[in-house]
Amino acid sequence: MTDAIMPKSSHYSHAGLTQLARQLLEAAGLDADKAACVANYLVAADAMGHSTHGLALMPLYLDALSGGDMTPSGSHHVLNDRGSCITWEGRRLPGAWLIHQALDLAMERVTQHGVVTVAIGNSHHTGALAVYLPRVTERGLVVQLQCSSPGASGIAPFGGTRALFTPNPVAAAYPTRGDPVVMDISSSITTLNSARQLKARGERFPKAWAMDAQGNPTDDPDVVLSGQGSLLPVGGTDHGHKGYAMALLNEAMTQGLSGQGRADQPKGMSLSVLIQVTDPAAFAGLDAFTRQTQWTADACRANPPLPGGPAVRLPGQAGLAKQRAAAVDGVPLITSVTDSLRSYGAKLGVDVSVLG
Repeated sequence: MTDAIMPKSSHYSHAGLTQLARQLLEAAGLDADKAACVANYLVAADAMGHSTHGLALMPLYLDALSGGDMTPSGSHHVLNDRGSCITWEGRRLPGAWLIHQALDLAMERVTQHGVVTVAIGNSHHTGALAVYLPRVTERGLVVQLQCSSPGASGIAPFGGTRALFTPNPVAAAYPTRGDPVVMDISSSITTLNSARQLKARGERFPKAWAMDAQGNPTDDPDVVLSGQGSLLPVGGTDHGHKGYAMALLNEAMTQGLSGQGRADQPKGMSLSVLIQVTDPAAFAGLDAFTRQTQWTADACRANPPLPGGPAVRLPGQAGLAKQRAAAVDGVPLITSVTDSLRSYGAKLGVDVSVLG
């Protein structure tokens, strides 16, 4: 979402928001350890500027708990474990908790195996993928994370007009000798959550990021949300075969390797996830790795910018800067999000005084 269409926000205590989110989730029936994990990552998303995937998701999660769509307790089932290759049935447990657990396992084993891959089927919603990555790069490791939602659709295959895929995000991060490079991209120009927020505010996409059922480009988010159209893949009407290919690869790696996907015609929130952690020490070594990544990072920043434009920046640079600022100035939230938190606080008997 561009700054030009972002509504005004106020700032709140990072610790206070995390505690509030945890208490709301626990009041809705989620296990304490899972509630703490989900709360941490939702607030981290807002702190990094991923406002569509932060506490704005709380109504979705709380309603899923009350409606039985999210599993509130217990653990995943291990379907396969070959040491470096693991497959879980997620039982629709919170995606944030499943990913956190999978990353813990991958980081524990990667010293021995060099590369560890975890496939998870039937996870509940995962939130913003970028927020999971910095704690991996802090250990000098490379991480890739991708997911898809086989029970939903919002993007047509290139050349088609009927929605089939979801934005199918791919995130990755790697260490340098300074800040890590953290990327989080999707196979569509924008996301379904962005479309929902724009519609709620009576706004439109900045450009024609969607198309109607006849294949005509449009800036109307309701065309997608009403099922009468779809988001355009990366590349748009001109080079959309690139985003289409990304979506196909994502679904093969997430749904194919987990064994759970569109062929099963799942209903509701059922995500397929793939996580891979790589230890540079198993290859040329961490020093050799960061020597190369730091050189490239420096070269990118030194690249002459467009006339009148800002300096070239690296993926994740802005988000990490926002995260550091939020630790000092507080986490920004828009009014619609705080109003929603107050409403659910009243319903669940949770103190929301941190919101003022």
